[in-house]
Amino acid sequence: MHFDIVIVGGGAGGLELAARLGRQLGRAQGRERVLLVDKFPFHIWKPTLHEVAAGTLDAHQEGLSYTVLARRNHFSFTMGELCALDAQRKTITLEAIRGTGGEEIVPSRTLSFQRLVLALGSGSNAFGTPGIAHAYLLENVRDAQRFHADWLSASARASFSSEHSLSIAIVGAGATGVELSAELLEAHAVLLESLGSAQRFRLDITLVEGGDRILGGLPPRISEQAMVALQRKQVRVLTGTRVQELRKGVLLTSAGEIGADMIVWAAGIKAADANARLGLETNRLNQFAVDAHLRTSAPDIYAMGDCAACPWEDGKTVPARAQAAHQQATYLAQVLSALLRERAMTAPFAYQDLGSLVSLGDNKGVGNLMGGLAGRNFFVEGLIAKWMYMSLHLMHHRAILGTGKTVLLAVARLLQQRVSGRLKLH
Repeated sequence: MHFDIVIVGGGAGGLELAARLGRQLGRAQGRERVLLVDKFPFHIWKPTLHEVAAGTLDAHQEGLSYTVLARRNHFSFTMGELCALDAQRKTITLEAIRGTGGEEIVPSRTLSFQRLVLALGSGSNAFGTPGIAHAYLLENVRDAQRFHADWLSASARASFSSEHSLSIAIVGAGATGVELSAELLEAHAVLLESLGSAQRFRLDITLVEGGDRILGGLPPRISEQAMVALQRKQVRVLTGTRVQELRKGVLLTSAGEIGADMIVWAAGIKAADANARLGLETNRLNQFAVDAHLRTSAPDIYAMGDCAACPWEDGKTVPARAQAAHQQATYLAQVLSALLRERAMTAPFAYQDLGSLVSLGDNKGVGNLMGGLAGRNFFVEGLIAKWMYMSLHLMHHRAILGTGKTVLLAVARLLQQRVSGRLKLH
């Protein structure tokens, strides 16, 4: 099979790019010229994985089928995982798709392209810490669903144990670690409402951070407000604490041993090791080196999102955030659309930091908005910040579904939540 544009990775950026190009080309040309490849059959917005893990978001209701999205946005979709790239011949190879029993369902395939966009995302960075296998990761929806199922089992055990307690240690106090802490406590509070007094149990969460403050990549004021909120929720926060080793039921740290029934690793970002074997220039985090036009070291191959090391200001690279992937999708849609019309777009990609928002559960949040009205920066918190955080999710859906369908989807999910409750217990 041959396509003019192949996009590998259906995360926020890759999917938005495919949808934009498909709609621009229309029903007659889009499906024949644009292909999206992803190893999963449906799409979940990655910033909501902590909600799936806590059970406050149902992945089966939230997930959007790539097949349906392809039909509505006029691009083609195939499921598969990238295993080889031949930049000179302009081909990629996808691994065979196998069933739960290991049987081959779809054989390995080779696809040719005119231009390729790599939007492979990133995962956690274990920093070589021994015993990482004892921790849960939250890199994709399967990881989140696995944690959720085990968390429900652990909660059932705790409710009938003599101690009536469940302890969870979360390594890494970035956005994922902080938001997961708050979401688990909110889910626990809802769960207790369905239990009698004899079965109620205490949830103890310890948040371990190697840096000197939580949310180290965000402004200090956000860190301070988030710290106050977590302390009010009785989350034990340890900053300046290095994790030396993980063992079953215990963390060995520079501050001593920390016992935990469950351990979650939410520290660091690193792209897949397989990226370094694709024949393109990568950095120490396995991100593809790109120029100001998001071009990799090979002609006609681009990279975007978390898997790309895109130059920014003061020698830094563009941060791995959903807003960066969204902006890069918008930029590449313009570049590739121009190339399809045999024109050239010379303007480089310019990242604009629009600020950050962090959800703290209980209809609360904190954040800062960069370059707002009159060029000023604004700090927001509480219910307003929470609503703005939720609006980011809706904006992503609007980019791939359109305004009308996004409104209908939001209303339908609100009604479903009213009927069945917010917490998923199965």
